This record gives sequence, structure tokens and C-alpha cells, in this order.
Amino acid sequence: MKTAAVDIGGTQIRLGIFDENRNLIDVFKTVNDRTLGGEGNMDVLIRYLKDSGYAFKGLGIASPGPLDLKKRMILNPPNLYGWDNFRICDYLEEKTGIPCAINNDGNLAGYAEARIGAGKGYDSVVFIGMSTGMGGSFVYKGELLSGPHCNTAEFYNVIVSDDPCHHGSANPGSLNEIAGGAAMERIASERFGRQMFAKDLFAEYDKGNKDAADILERTSEMLARGIANIYYIIDPDIYVIGGSIAVNNPWYVDKVFAKAKGYMTDPAVNVAYSQFGDDAGLYGAMLLGEDMAE
Repeated sequence: MKTAAVDIGGTQIRLGIFDENRNLIDVFKTVNDRTLGGEGNMDVLIRYLKDSGYAFKGLGIASPGPLDLKKRMILNPPNLYGWDNFRICDYLEEKTGIPCAINNDGNLAGYAEARIGAGKGYDSVVFIGMSTGMGGSFVYKGELLSGPHCNTAEFYNVIVSDDPCHHGSANPGSLNEIAGGAAMERIASERFGRQMFAKDLFAEYDKGNKDAADILERTSEMLARGIANIYYIIDPDIYVIGGSIAVNNPWYVDKVFAKAKGYMTDPAVNVAYSQFGDDAGLYGAMLLGEDMAE
């Protein structure tokens, strides 16, 4: 029997079908239609599942938070419109009969990396996603630790600065608000006096622009502080780093960890890049679906 995996994004939803050997054999992509809400968008996937001709042993969902894991419910993610308080697993199980489970997309990306990816073989794995936002997860001896409020390893909200800017549920001065991709864009746009995206900031740095260098010096310092905090709270065997900013700018990751090691009593830390890249959440959802069938 096959395993289904769903990765929900603000603009696109992906459904992956995996065979018994965890090979990704089919991917269906659809636009996240704001006019349809949670149920309407899931109906599109349900039709595809039913028409696929496969039998499924489990279905895992990687979703933006916040979530209620006990109720298997999507609460009120800022980038999902019409999904508030959606009991997505109940809905899918009722419509398909497939056992279903859900977790945070950042958690599941780390789950995949820890069990079958770049962190395989290590007892204690921290995943950090450096992209538009800052994601994270902690896997210990193959178990994804989430906490009763799904807030374990939500590194995005760790406070590292007294900067007052924030939005949504993020704390002022948190990693997400001072060092994530969207934060870089905010800071760079203010400094340059025009709309700047993260890729533009890094391009200006490559040209030797002093303002860009100053901004990335500051954001790398904030990230280093966050990683040092993780070191003293968790002390993982390995950090697995993913996300578009990290993948496209490995020198920046090196810079961040060089700074972080200055705060550590034993800076001999293991760092690896994500094996699954943008598909990490999909592979994590697959593992969650497998867990449901056990």
C-alpha cells in the first residue's frame, strides 16, 4: 500500500504519493485557491487521491502553524485564508477513509532529515530552515518533539534583540523578525530606500556594497546568538540547515556558525545541509503517514 503526503503552502499545495520503499512516485500540484478555503482546497486533493487507483495506508500533512495537534486542527496561519479552525484530519478521514496525521511543516522537514536524510545516524538533530521565515525542529532518537502547543524548537520566536518590529504572533526582536528573509527585505528596503528582496541584498553584498555588508553582518550576528542559545539548551549532535537563503548562500551559513562558535564552550559542532531541500516537508509528511499505519 502507498503513503500519501500533503505539503500546504500559502500559494501552492502539493500531494506526493510514495511507494513501499519510500520512493516518490507521483506528485500533484495545485494552487491554494483563497476562494475555496480549507475544505474546498482539500476536495481538489481528495478527487486526485480517489482517481489515482492506489490504496493508501496513511496520509501525513505538513502545514504552517499554529496548529492544535491534539485536535488535529489548523488554527489561524497568517498565510492561509479561510482555513481557520479547520479540523483537516477529521475532514480527510471522513472523505477518504485514510488514517491521517498533521504537524508543522518545519517540524516535518527536520523529521525527514533526522530519520532518512542528512541527520540520519545521529541521536540528537536540530533542523534550522533559513528562508522567508525562520523554521526549526528537534528530533531525538528518531522521535519528533513538538510539545503540547506545538512550540518545541520554534526557533523563529527566540528573542535575540531589542528591535521593536514584529508582525503576527512573532515576538519583537525574535530571530524571524530580525534575521529571516522577510526581515532582511524590510531592513534592506528601509536602508536602500527602495523595494529590496533577499536575493537583491545578497547581490549587493557580492558587488561590495557597504550597506548590504552592514545588514548581513547584523543578521548573521543575530542568527549566531540564536544558534548559541540552541547549543546551550539542546546541545545537538548535528545541525541540519535548509531553506533558500542557506542553500543559495552557503558562505553566509559559514559566517553565522563561525560567529556562533565564538559563544560556545566546545565549538566542535557538526553542520550539514538539507538532503531533501524543498521536498523535506513532503518527505516528513510521508513519514508521519507511515507512523499512522503502524
